[in-house]
Amino acid sequence: MNLFKYPPEIRRIIYTTNAIENFNRQIRKITKTKSSFPTDDSLFKILYLIVFDASEKWTMPMREWGIIVNQLRVYFGERVDTYL
Repeated sequence: MNLFKYPPEIRRIIYTTNAIENFNRQIRKITKTKSSFPTDDSLFKILYLIVFDASEKWTMPMREWGIIVNQLRVYFGERVDTYL
């Protein structure tokens, strides 16, 4: 897939969809400093707090969303409307 055939707005969306990698990085950042967890519950509590903190960022609106949707409609037509 040649990403450079799309305008910068669409490329930014494609490049920022690395949410899973970002989430894994956040988990590693917190758990890396801990040498061990005393119980399984302590690990689950830490993971819960990481998910809770990360989920706040997931709900933030994307900048210039109107422009992005219009560009997606130009390139992908009605397929965009069925998912929105």
